[in-house]
Amino acid sequence: MVCVCLFSVAHAAQAPAIAAAANIKFALDKIADNFEEQTGLSVRISYGSSGNFVSQIKHGAPFEMLLSADEFYIEQLHKAGYTQDAGVVYAIGRLALAAPKQSELVLDENLAGLKQLITDGKLMRFAIANPEHAPYGERAREVLTAKGLWDAIQPKLIFGENASQAAQFTISGSTQGGIVPLSLVLAPQFSKMAHYVVIPDELYQPLNQRMALMPDASETTSRFYQYLQSQQAQAILSEFGFNLPNTLEAHD
Repeated sequence: MVCVCLFSVAHAAQAPAIAAAANIKFALDKIADNFEEQTGLSVRISYGSSGNFVSQIKHGAPFEMLLSADEFYIEQLHKAGYTQDAGVVYAIGRLALAAPKQSELVLDENLAGLKQLITDGKLMRFAIANPEHAPYGERAREVLTAKGLWDAIQPKLIFGENASQAAQFTISGSTQGGIVPLSLVLAPQFSKMAHYVVIPDELYQPLNQRMALMPDASETTSRFYQYLQSQQAQAILSEFGFNLPNTLEAHD
């Protein structure tokens, strides 16, 4: 399927193009605004699924940097020679079980309420990102499998093209709930419409979100890459529910 990208911070025609996983949108928009305010430099960010961006970059898309939702995709690009180096983990993603406020789904971190709704035959639709190319969809599948719900819930699943679309399905009322990024449910526009609980980290493999520069990255993009590793940027990522890697140096 063709990735529909959302564009942000496009204040200059020559602003470099950056690809970013949809789950980081609200945090990255805030970071990019601060970066522009402090440096006078702007970047143009496209949001979508990590797997789709890998395909676009391999086919010549002019992105200068990729912020992936899982390090697997950066490793794939690096091995194929599409990045300057192996990049760095900038954040560790987390999952939430969420539901519209009018939903009958009872939320709990062990998914007992979801299991009961399935058992009672009352679950009609449930949203996750497409596990074939969206890391948060892959991890949602891991959680449902760990809880013994995957086989039963598959006929009820609505797949978002990326994590952001899955979150939109979750809060729109078109589903009874979903497993989506914690970073998205913490946004005010989400919390007004839905409830959530954090899913225990031990139920899925770590979402080590890695970023890397492309070989022809401009000075502006390189500076933004460094800025994302600063204490200021890391504080914003923490605000939006990400766990932080302990491998980054402190950049002021």
